[in-house]
Amino acid sequence: MTEVVVDAQAVEVRIVYGAEEARRTLLRRVPLEEAEPPEHVRARDRRLFGPGLSVEDVVRRILAAVRAEGDAAVLRFNEALDGAAPRPLRVSRDEIAAAYRQVPPDLVEALRLAAERIRAYHERQLAQGFTAFEHDGLGQLVRPIQRAGIYVAGTAAPLPSSLLMTVVPARVAGVDEVYVASPALPDGSIPAVKLVAADIAGVDAVFRAGGAQAIAAFAYGTETVPRVDKIFGPGGLFVTLAKKQVFGTVGVDNIYGPTETLVIADADADPTLCAADLLAQAEHDELASPILITDAPELARQVAEEVRRQVATLERGPIAAAAFANRGGIVVAASIDEAVQLANEYAPEHLCLLLRDPWPYVSQVRNAGGVFVGEASPEALGDYIAGPSHVMPTSGSARWASPLSVYDFLKVISLVAVPDAVTQALGGAAARIARAEGLTAHARALEVRLGR
Repeated sequence: MTEVVVDAQAVEVRIVYGAEEARRTLLRRVPLEEAEPPEHVRARDRRLFGPGLSVEDVVRRILAAVRAEGDAAVLRFNEALDGAAPRPLRVSRDEIAAAYRQVPPDLVEALRLAAERIRAYHERQLAQGFTAFEHDGLGQLVRPIQRAGIYVAGTAAPLPSSLLMTVVPARVAGVDEVYVASPALPDGSIPAVKLVAADIAGVDAVFRAGGAQAIAAFAYGTETVPRVDKIFGPGGLFVTLAKKQVFGTVGVDNIYGPTETLVIADADADPTLCAADLLAQAEHDELASPILITDAPELARQVAEEVRRQVATLERGPIAAAAFANRGGIVVAASIDEAVQLANEYAPEHLCLLLRDPWPYVSQVRNAGGVFVGEASPEALGDYIAGPSHVMPTSGSARWASPLSVYDFLKVISLVAVPDAVTQALGGAAARIARAEGLTAHARALEVRLGR
C-alpha cells in the first residue's frame, strides 16, 4: 500500500500500511558498508589522507599509523580528527578528584545508585553455576579475561551511563584490569561526569583517545595505553569499522550500529507515552530508528501528532526530527500478532510492548536486545538504572547476539582429566576416526596407550 507523509513542517512522520510495504520501507535495514559519513567528515579525510579513499581505507591508515607510531599517532589524530588539544593520554588522579567538585552531589548519588543496581543484576548472572564441574574426568574452567578496553563515546552528550553499563559487568566478572578510552573535549579534557562515573565503577585508568585511534591503541598497545584482550563498547562509524578490522588481533564484543527502538502498541495505548518512548531514542542520533507498529490506525495518527508536538520541546529536537525523517515512522499492521512477527524479523535493539495485556506476547518474542513490558517499564529506565546493561545488539544482530553481560568478560577452558579406564574404553573408537581422517599420528598417540 502507499506511504503517507503525515507532516513535513516540524518533523516528518511516515505512516506505512501493511506488512509488505513496511518490509520494503521502514523495516528495510541499510548495511553498515553502505553508510557514509557527512560531507564535512569526508572533506576532512581528503585533506588528511588524500582523495579517493573509502572510509574503510581511512580507518586502515589510522590503525597502521598507531601500530607503527604509538602515542604520537594517537595524539595527532585526537587533534586532527576530534579537534582535541594535545594533553597527556592518561587522565591523572588529580583530574578525577577535581571532577567530583564539578558534578552536583545529587547526580553523583544517582550514578552510585545506578552502579549498585547494575552490579546487583550482574552478580545474579554470575551466581548461576559458573564454577568448574567434573564428571568422569571432564569439566570446565571459567576464567575472566585479564585486560578489557572499554570505549565510551560522547563529549557533548558524555554518556556516563554507558561507562557504568560496561565497566561494572567487567568488574563483577573479575577482570583484572579495566581501561576506558574516551574522546576529549576541545580543551583536551574529559567531561567531569564521565570521570566521576569511571571512578565509581572502579576503572584502572582513563585515556584521552577517540575514534579509530582509540581502538588501535587498545588493539596494539602504545607507550601509554596497554594492549588489551578484548574491546567493548559502541561508537560511531569509524569506531565500528576499526573494531571489525582489528578483530582477530584482539577480541571485540559486537559490531554496533545506530540505536533503535521498536514500540508495539494497541488501541488502548497512550499516544503521549508512545511518542515519548520513540523520541527518547530518536534524540540519540540522526540515524537512529524510532519505529511504532500498531494495529490501530487512529493511534497511528495520534502518535504522529504527539511526536510533532513533543519534538518542539526537546533540546535535541533537530536530531530527533532528522531521525524520524531518515529511518523512523509508523507501521499499521493487520494485528498485534503480525506486529510481533515483523518485530522478530527486524530484531530490534529495544522492543517496547505498550499493550493492554502484554504478557501473552512476551512468549512470542524471538529476536530483541531487550523487551520492555508495559507502560510502567520505559526503555529510558533501562538506559540508566533498571539493572541490565543497556549495551545491546543493533542492526539486526539480535538474531544471534545478546546484550552485554558478565558472560562477555568470561571464557571457558575445557578440562579433560579422564582416568585410564575411560581412555581404554574410548581410545579404540577415537583411533579409528583418526585413521579415517588420515591422521595416523593421532591414532598412534591413542593406540600406544591401549592395553597398557
